[in-house]
Amino acid sequence: MKASILIIDDDARLNALLTDYLARFEMTATTATKPSDGFRLLRSRTFDAIILDVMLPEQDGFEVCKKLRSEFQVPIIMLTARGEVTDKVVGLELGADDYMPKPFEPRELVARLQAILRRSQNLDRKSMLVSGPLNIDASSQAVSYNGADVLCTTMEFDALYFLVSHRGRVVTREMLLENLKGDSFEAFNRSVDILVSRLRQKLKSSGAEHELIKTIWGKGYMFIDEN
Repeated sequence: MKASILIIDDDARLNALLTDYLARFEMTATTATKPSDGFRLLRSRTFDAIILDVMLPEQDGFEVCKKLRSEFQVPIIMLTARGEVTDKVVGLELGADDYMPKPFEPRELVARLQAILRRSQNLDRKSMLVSGPLNIDASSQAVSYNGADVLCTTMEFDALYFLVSHRGRVVTREMLLENLKGDSFEAFNRSVDILVSRLRQKLKSSGAEHELIKTIWGKGYMFIDEN
């Protein structure tokens, strides 16, 4: 079955090129040159991933990403003509799953999309994890704490599942990166820290009284059962 990708970018020429290129890899692209059109499409059908540009008419991609995350859990790869680290940090903190500066190699974009899609598919082969009041159901990609839903992106879910499945053991950043993205490319070095920070905030907002994901300085992270 072909993966369905939504591209939100005001560069119609790039959209056409990417549509043709993605088709070579069993991906069907639908394009929108305005955020409003992108939201209309998302509310009318299901997509497996979103490619989102930062520089857009109506509103910038960061604001669009924030709104997307409040309504959808579809994986997002952000694109920008600016490559500053601060832009990457902002994009990831707002819930983007990945970030690529323009210009980029289409094959690298495909590799990142394939990694995201593999993560989503691999969730079906996992099972339920329970740690005190925390419940993680891989079959529906659902997380709850004391019965309250904890909304997670695909990458956040996979990271949390990996940490909880290795509870009580040190998980290095390299282990998390390999689990999340494979070895097809290198993530920028703060992406894992930002991802873990987002998870901590969500768990705390859901009622966790103690920090469940501890930083082991110089090594990585450890999930601690809450008893």
